[in-house]
Order: sequence, then structure tokens, then C-alpha cells
Amino acid sequence: MPLRPALAILLLCLCRPAAANPYLSRLYALQLTELARGLDHPWSLAFLSDGRMLLTERIGRLRLLDAQGRLDPQLVSGVPAVVARGQGGLFDVLPHPRFADNKLIYLSYAGGTPSASSTEIARARLDGHALRELTVIFRQLPRSGSDHHYGGRLAFDRAGKLYLSLGDRGGDDRAQRHDDHAGSVIRLNDDGSVPPDNPWVGRPGWKPEKFTLGHRNQQGMALNPQTGAIWTHEHGPQGGDEVNVIRAGANYGWPVITYGKTYGLGLPIGEGTHKAGMEQPLKVWVPSIAPSGMAFYQGKPFARWQNDLLIGALRGEMLVRLKLDGEKAVEEERMLRGVLGRIRDVRVGPDGLVYLLTDEDDGKLVRVSPAARR
Repeated sequence: MPLRPALAILLLCLCRPAAANPYLSRLYALQLTELARGLDHPWSLAFLSDGRMLLTERIGRLRLLDAQGRLDPQLVSGVPAVVARGQGGLFDVLPHPRFADNKLIYLSYAGGTPSASSTEIARARLDGHALRELTVIFRQLPRSGSDHHYGGRLAFDRAGKLYLSLGDRGGDDRAQRHDDHAGSVIRLNDDGSVPPDNPWVGRPGWKPEKFTLGHRNQQGMALNPQTGAIWTHEHGPQGGDEVNVIRAGANYGWPVITYGKTYGLGLPIGEGTHKAGMEQPLKVWVPSIAPSGMAFYQGKPFARWQNDLLIGALRGEMLVRLKLDGEKAVEEERMLRGVLGRIRDVRVGPDGLVYLLTDEDDGKLVRVSPAARR
């Protein structure tokens, strides 16, 4: 005999409890507000000086939102063609530090063809709903037939230098090669030219754009507001996710040293976890959380999080907060576990609230605000 509709609904509710809103964390009750949904694997969010926001979808779409987070139905035109295959597509969007005057934005994306792609940076002027004067200012070389480990995060430092995080593209030793951009942090002037003080400028056989080497797949990058240093995080293989402080000319070890293991069998990789001349990570996760997106918290609404590091997690489906003492993580809190799904990007808005993007076919933009102090 079929269940009565009311009884069926009751049983469904008992089997699938709704996520609490507000969500209780250690220091705050978190109020979650959905601002937009129906997004196709959103990847990055940026705040403009006029109050609007820019949002990328990996398929190759650039979207505008108003100051209240309402999605503009009209797409931004003039976006470069992207290779939306595997992990490839449109990645980060970053306004120029003087966007209010010059209207320049930067996009990172997988460019080329499905059989030969790599991470590129394009610079363009935002004019209403269009990109004008678009120029490719960097192209990772050599290209690859791989469809994963593109990296793709962008950041400016206090001096106006532009940084790009790159993955190893799955190559066995590409992250250690001098003549290959893969597995590096790239440092450029804002027009794409190479700063003369990059560590390997003028050295035969080295790519002059390289600032570091030895990374696996960096999908988080942020400027530390206290020190001015660029920090990144990267995916490890079956464990060994890392947070690193980026230093000119440093070697971060992949694939020579790692805390991760081979997929499936769990065998050691390379020469262990330490080697002279190679950097140790500030933080390691074993097992992996699959980090993506990162922001230092600065603001008044979450005053007790001041200067903490917020990191999204894909596999872990959570928001991680690291309390820092200089370059040491002294406390970790895992929030919103399983509540929103795969968190792709984490941003702190001008209002001091936290904005999250979920990496789904029906991706969402969610604002996190304090509901009440505990």
C-alpha cells in the first residue's frame, strides 16, 4: 500500500536531516546566505572598486554581479577561448590594483588546443559587459596534451608584481626543470614583462619568468597582509597537501620530496620528505583535503579570525581555518563539513564577510556572515 504523502515527506526528513543554518563553529554561529546558483563549476570571484563582483565559470564564462550579489544575466563578452577539458578551462579573475583608474583585469585559463594546452594570462580592459584590448601577456611553455594540473591562481604583491601559480601538468620531472614553466610560481610586471630581479634572469637555460620551482599543483594563492609575502597551497598525491611561503629562487621539492604516496598502492615517492636545499611546507595534510582557494581574513565582522588563513577543500567539502603564529599554523578548525559540497574559492569581501564558490554543475555563491556570538 503506498505511503500517504505527508508520511512520505516525514520519513524523507528523518532520513536526510537539513544542514543547520546558522552553523555553529568554535567562535561564531555562521549564517549562510545563497546569493547565486545554477553556475557551471564556478572557479573564482573578485570584488571591483565600484561594488560589483566578477565571477568565472570553468566552461569559459565571465559573469558580473551587483553589490548585493545578484547575478547579471548578460555575460561579459570578449573572453579568450579556453580549453574546457578535464581540469582545464577559465580559472582566476583579478582586478589590477589601480582598477578604479585603468579598468584592467587579468584572467588565467587553459589556452591552446585539447592536444596541446597550457596556462595563460590575458589582460583586458572591462568596458560595461565587454572586454576590450585583450592581450595575452604570458603563456606557459612547453604545452602539453595533459588535461590536469594547470594551477591557475593569480595575485599581486605590494610592489605591483603579478604572480601566477602553475601545476606540473602531470609530468614526471617537469617541476624540477629549468627550461620549463610547469610546477613553478611565475612573477611578472603588470604588463607581462619580466622583472629584472627575478632569481634566474640571464641564466642560460632558465625560463626568466620562474620565481620558484618544485610545485605539484597550486590552486590557492594569497598575499599575507602582515608580511607582504605571497603564500600558496598545493595538492599532494594521496596525502601531502601543502601550504607554502613563497621565496625567490626556492625549490619546494616535488617530486623529489613529498609527504604524499602513490595513488592506490600507497608507495613512497622520490627520496622521502626532506632534502637539503629544498623547502619544508608550513602545513601538511595527510590524508588529503584537496585544497582550493585561499584568503587571509581581514575585517570586523569576524574580528576573532583576524589574520587567520581560510582555505576551501574540494575532497574535504569544508572550509578550513588556520590560526597562525608567524609562519606556523598553531590551530586548525574544520567548518561546514559536508554542508555546501566542494568549495572551490574563498574570498573576503570589502564588507569583511566571507564568500564561497562551490565546484558543482549547479554551483553556488554563498555569503558567510556571523549570526551571533557564542
